[in-house]
Amino acid sequence: MNTKTKEIYLAGGCFWGTEHFFKQIEGVVETEVGFANGHTENPTYKEVYTDETGYAETVRVGYNPEVVSLEFLLRMFFKAIDPVSLNKQGHDEGTRYRTGIYYTDAEDLPVINKVYAEEQQHYDLPLAVEKQPLDRFYTAEEYHQDYLDKNPTGYCHLPQSLFEFAKTAKDKMK
Repeated sequence: MNTKTKEIYLAGGCFWGTEHFFKQIEGVVETEVGFANGHTENPTYKEVYTDETGYAETVRVGYNPEVVSLEFLLRMFFKAIDPVSLNKQGHDEGTRYRTGIYYTDAEDLPVINKVYAEEQQHYDLPLAVEKQPLDRFYTAEEYHQDYLDKNPTGYCHLPQSLFEFAKTAKDKMK
């Protein structure tokens, strides 16, 4: 594959389900769960869980832009979150479960801003989704990687139907 893989970092609540969701989308070539935009060095899951490190559970999504666009991925992201819920997704509460779009390429910002503005039109409340450059990202411990593949009956705040939708979404949307 000669195509340069691009990446976007998405915080959608518990990273187990968020990762599994994005892995279903055609054109996503790799995922990695970790912690983004906090203020400590090399945080562990146990430390992040205290909500004292400033980190959000986040998924690094590597994708082939010739197969799937950033705009499509962001639209899918908004289908998988409650974008007006602050520091809470499903039953998970705390700043570590906040939602966010963290980018590493400033050229992605116009697309991010476009999708964000269009999504805001669907809500009376302001979106609680952070939109920031990625400040720092640390990979979570190995047992968190591909968690729902390793533990198919493991906890997830996302419904199974959303994973099924993600598998065929490219055919259904535009």
